[in-house]
Amino acid sequence: MPYVIPGRFDGKVAFLTGAGSGIGRASSLRLAAEGAEVFIHDMNAESLAETVSMITAAGGTAVSRVGDVTERAECFAAIAEAIEVFGRLDVLVNVAGIAGGYHFTEMTEEQYRRMAAVNMDAPFFFCQAAVPHLLASDGNIVNIASNAGLMGQAYTTAYCMTKGAVVQLTRSLAMEYAKTALRVNAIAPGGIVTNLTHNFQMPSDIDFELMAPYLGYRGQGEADDIAELIALVAAPDSTNIHGAIFSSDRGVTAG
Repeated sequence: MPYVIPGRFDGKVAFLTGAGSGIGRASSLRLAAEGAEVFIHDMNAESLAETVSMITAAGGTAVSRVGDVTERAECFAAIAEAIEVFGRLDVLVNVAGIAGGYHFTEMTEEQYRRMAAVNMDAPFFFCQAAVPHLLASDGNIVNIASNAGLMGQAYTTAYCMTKGAVVQLTRSLAMEYAKTALRVNAIAPGGIVTNLTHNFQMPSDIDFELMAPYLGYRGQGEADDIAELIALVAAPDSTNIHGAIFSSDRGVTAG
């Protein structure tokens, strides 16, 4: 783990989705290492338990809940449980997401609905559930978007749509709550070495020349790269950061 700032999140409670692996796990470990009590959520019970064990072994505090983020009732119930356990909420980090490549005309309705539900509906409902509590604590939201939400990409139309929605969710909430202390920001990663990218599937007959502009020249980043940025954006003293979309993609969207 990169250099941490001990005590930066002392007295704070953070709720993170997708915490069983990848960016969600790395961010949970990072915020806990910096003093936050974390409530972590994932649909994979085994991997979520591993994250809890890693946090507690390092001296942190973590409570977990297994659930399906595509269900509005689950999003609200999870936030309610976090409040019941810790009594407050200071940071919401929406990480959970899925990805995949398809020929546009061949993506099934089931595949489309699932991607929209995980990538777009879940952050919306978690924000709905969390905002009243975050207003009470002068807290903040960090949404994980993607470079795909900032540029068109062949074979990933639905993914681009859903991540573009996360960008606009962030900006719209930032404007709606501009007269409060609530902060809302997003991070737009490029390729990160996680289960999501490892399991990313593309049709076998795609035109790889069309994909070249999205691959960049510096390879993929690490989950800790994004966790470090989340810690910065979510930090209590980052009061000047509001309504921002931070690219962290090793230059892919630079030009």
